[in-house]
Amino acid sequence: MTTAGMDLGAKFVKVVIMRDGEVIARVKKMSGFEQEVTANEAMKEALEVAGLPPNGLDCIVATGAGRKFAPFASDTVTDVGAAARGAIGRHAATRFVIDVGAEEGRAILVSPNGRAKDFVVNEKCAAGSGTFIEAMSRALEVNLEQFGELSLKSQRAVAMNAQCAVFAESEVVSLLHARTPKEDIIRAVHDAIANRIVSMARRLSIQPDVMVVGGMAYNIGFLDSLRRTIEMEVIVPEFPEFVPAEGAAWVAQEKLIAKTEVLTS
Repeated sequence: MTTAGMDLGAKFVKVVIMRDGEVIARVKKMSGFEQEVTANEAMKEALEVAGLPPNGLDCIVATGAGRKFAPFASDTVTDVGAAARGAIGRHAATRFVIDVGAEEGRAILVSPNGRAKDFVVNEKCAAGSGTFIEAMSRALEVNLEQFGELSLKSQRAVAMNAQCAVFAESEVVSLLHARTPKEDIIRAVHDAIANRIVSMARRLSIQPDVMVVGGMAYNIGFLDSLRRTIEMEVIVPEFPEFVPAEGAAWVAQEKLIAKTEVLTS
């Protein structure tokens, strides 16, 4: 049984191909202006990586903001549902997922069977997402890859009061003029995002094990701030940005199994 999950996100298109529950291909491409074209290219590349012909998939399920426009997909699943199912597929004891991507963050309470019991989503504001980090790295003239590492070198906490990316940039400039070390400002940026995400997550009942997925899971400075704010350990899986796409592939497999059971009953 070979299935695929496609995650058409705001910044990237991700494709995962799975055979009998084991990932055999992962592909990620910048979404660009024509997301459907990118999705076609990503699927073609994923099939090549998996060594499969164009008709070699039994079922394709799409997720993400652009899921309704996904080529080839026979069905869709919400971002929340895909992240929950993908997290359980990675770590069966997961009961809470924090998903922070390019444009939004969400917290999901997960059932043992990989379903989303409840969730909350950060309102449309860059201050709780990866876009905020990109804006702050430009303002501070610090390479994005070094941003997280510098945060860990901070010697003191600095308050950042702005809850909007636009005003936060002005606050960063003021801190620089006050000769505040860049590493302290960067820690303040990460602390501000972590506080925003955890405040949102606490509207639910945060339960271990907690898994962090999405592109922000690669940022060690954000993870440090998140652990301090949430006051518990968090799990960061390998390839965290692919977890929702994997969840979609799991959903595709479950749909095939359910269909087979109906036909044979």
